[in-house]
Amino acid sequence: MIHVGALPGTPASALGIDALVEAALREAAIYREAGIDGLLVENMHDTPYLRGAVGPEIVAAMTRIAAAVKAAAGLPTGVQVLAAANREALAVATCAGLDWIRVEGFCFAHVADEGIIEGCAGELLRYRRAIGGERVQIWADIKKKHASHAITADLDVGATAAAAAFMRADAVIITGTVTGDPPRIDDVRAARTAGLPVLLGSGVVASNLSRYFEIADAFVIGSAFKEGGRWDGPVERRRVDELVAAAARLRRRL
Repeated sequence: MIHVGALPGTPASALGIDALVEAALREAAIYREAGIDGLLVENMHDTPYLRGAVGPEIVAAMTRIAAAVKAAAGLPTGVQVLAAANREALAVATCAGLDWIRVEGFCFAHVADEGIIEGCAGELLRYRRAIGGERVQIWADIKKKHASHAITADLDVGATAAAAAFMRADAVIITGTVTGDPPRIDDVRAARTAGLPVLLGSGVVASNLSRYFEIADAFVIGSAFKEGGRWDGPVERRRVDELVAAAARLRRRL
């Protein structure tokens, strides 16, 4: 994860766009040199988030930052625009030459910090076709963190993942309940029944990687790479190296 600094116009904004690009490139360089497989650019510092859409200044800033990261790192790169600004993320990814977007609320609905997030699959995939973005994959969060899922309590993770597959998602992401909270093993296994690649989107660290390594296809890691294990801290090379080494040992063993 590359958590870009607060973007122009947001409550915590303090840096100009050039400084934001430079900071993102520094983190991308650390990840590339350490052997990370891919990057995901996200505007997590833009709290409190808007719901379901953001302004053109955010789209412009994220496009510039993500395009710079992709060009400099040469790694598969995705983007997420919070909160649930999925059309905007798709526009960013298409224009910046990215490979995927992380999507909240792809199917069904949930109650997030920002309010009700409704399913967007039909609209989003039609928008992708309209702007010629078919090469950009959709990685859909399933019963995501920081949200209440009481309105879909009769649907388990497996059923929700199956709906995402039916609605043409390319992969699903399973999380714990909050940032830094690992997913339940049973949820990961249930998601696998949908037949899509399964990524884990929270709480994976070097010490628990072995629990998930054989049942997940990839890991989205942010907090574990940051100083003090905090998502809002700077990337710490020692932490990155520790987890990459743990993954290498598991790959050799398998």
